[in-house]
Amino acid sequence: MSLFIGIDCGTQGTKGIILDCETGETLATARASHSMIAGLPAGHSEQNPSDWTDALEQVLDGLLDQVDRAKVRGIGISGQQHGFVPMDAAGKVIRPAKLWNDTSTAAECALLTKKLGGEKAVLRKTGNRFLPGFTAPKILWLKRHEPKNFKRLAHVLLPHDYLNWYLTGNYTMEYGDASGTALLDVRKRTWCKEAVRAIDSRLEKALPKLIEAHEAAGCIRPEIAARFGLNTDVLVSAGGGDNMMGAIGTGNVEPGIVSASFGTSGTIYACSNKPVVDPDGEIAAFCDSTGNWLPLLCTMNVTTATEMMRALFGRDLRQYDSDVLA
Repeated sequence: MSLFIGIDCGTQGTKGIILDCETGETLATARASHSMIAGLPAGHSEQNPSDWTDALEQVLDGLLDQVDRAKVRGIGISGQQHGFVPMDAAGKVIRPAKLWNDTSTAAECALLTKKLGGEKAVLRKTGNRFLPGFTAPKILWLKRHEPKNFKRLAHVLLPHDYLNWYLTGNYTMEYGDASGTALLDVRKRTWCKEAVRAIDSRLEKALPKLIEAHEAAGCIRPEIAARFGLNTDVLVSAGGGDNMMGAIGTGNVEPGIVSASFGTSGTIYACSNKPVVDPDGEIAAFCDSTGNWLPLLCTMNVTTATEMMRALFGRDLRQYDSDVLA
């Protein structure tokens, strides 16, 4: 029996499963919540990455208590996209992560767009506009608003990359999730040097190694193996962004299939065997996690609004579903 652990680090919580690879049976599930940092100015949305690792540990403990730990062979992590985890040369998180729904970076988006020659030029060079939700303007925000912190910046990671680093000690980023930074040339699947240098000439050194989703980020660190009672040869896959992993999970790995995902945000996406760059930049020109591309349309606010309405009317989920369908 070979067991594999799947983890998803979302905005509101982390959840996990253990799968028997031979039978396809789900043997264990667990979840843990994490919260936003309160009291920030309007438009700011941040979390402490330590909350993610705390939740990951809680979920792993809950999962592994239900199975034979010696049979675990691998771990795969998906995560909320776009969040900026700044780390120094010693592997310390410099400040809380600015998340995908942080909209405080409109000025930085305008500056980057101007530096690259306007919106049409940006789309030619990267395939995606600079939007407040993406990672690139968050990095420039750090440089402009917290220069002392920016000087310490040695590693740029996304949320699921940070959990991979926690497990393996390796700095990596998968192509699909990397395309959500707005620093990747999605056509060539490589960092766009012009976009990177528009933020800072030394930023290129802080960007992690790009790997495909089928590659391993590495084996778990000995300390992690000891902490959870796992073998030291347990592999951690590259993983990916939640939308890219959701596409694989729903079988959306070839043209002609459309998936819809409704969580804190809402997304609709498809698979393409060639880059799909919207000339107006409304549809995100992401890479997927199978070597293809993932044109995606997103709205930032879905279940937050529906949960608010449900709470206002004092209905549980079953009652609320009945109300909507009536």
